[in-house]
Amino acid sequence: MPLGTLDRTPPPFFKQGPSALSKLMVCSALALFLMVADTRFHVAQPLRAIVATVLYPIQWLAMRPVALIQFGAEYFQSLRSAQDAEQAARRRLAQQSQRANQVEQLALENAQLRKLLELRERVATPSQAAEVLYEAADPYSRKVIIDKGMAQAIEAGSPVIDESGVLGQVTRVYPLVSEVTLLTDREQAIPVLNARTGVRGVAYGEPASRSGLLELRFMAGNADVKPGDLLTTSGVDGVYPPGLPVARVEKVERRADSGFAHIICSPQALVSGARHVMVLSAITGKILPKPVPDEAAAPAKKGVRK
Repeated sequence: MPLGTLDRTPPPFFKQGPSALSKLMVCSALALFLMVADTRFHVAQPLRAIVATVLYPIQWLAMRPVALIQFGAEYFQSLRSAQDAEQAARRRLAQQSQRANQVEQLALENAQLRKLLELRERVATPSQAAEVLYEAADPYSRKVIIDKGMAQAIEAGSPVIDESGVLGQVTRVYPLVSEVTLLTDREQAIPVLNARTGVRGVAYGEPASRSGLLELRFMAGNADVKPGDLLTTSGVDGVYPPGLPVARVEKVERRADSGFAHIICSPQALVSGARHVMVLSAITGKILPKPVPDEAAAPAKKGVRK
């Protein structure tokens, strides 16, 4: 190839164009012009909208991981807050329920104490209040333990009442507590008076120790006793003051093969749920002794007659 035919011009890589300084000045002027034009005439607003529209999907996809992380954190935080709020609400509900139960119990005790005080006003016998601690462990008897004993001058044989009527009798006294045998105990008996007819009788605890009923024994088959009759203490035993409610007749069975009626009564007192009771003094000490005839006056009277 002849040397004269060779292209001696420099390659494009080495071609020299406008200088960098001139390019910087042109670009700066163009940028300044565009900023002024955009500020005054908003010429770049359509272009900006187009670019934002085109780039939105890409921006949305790029922000998804960050959004998912934020959503997960907020979800678990909200779940934890909701669980804490639920637990707090449950605790408040339990406290309010406990307070409501206490209020109901206090209201019940208040009503019982009011009735007990009213009954105490009707009874002229000296008395003192006591609280039932627990029931005796003997399954074959009906006994409770009260929080008064020898230290409070409780005596064996003292009657015990609640707001509804006679509950039982003190059978054992200890230094700080006492044992009360309930009316429904199978070995307990109490003289009663039919408030409707004035007929006296004796009520015994049912043989079944857990029946919670009384039986009016030794009443004639033709005795005037009806269901609903109120039985009160007669006071003839020297233990119970007269007029205290004891039981109400529930059922009367008149048997042809027996001369006595089978009479079942339900106690007026809360034998299974009494909490506050009143211990009365036995009326035996108030009964005046039987007058003794004056032996010295007898001969004198005989002498006067002579």
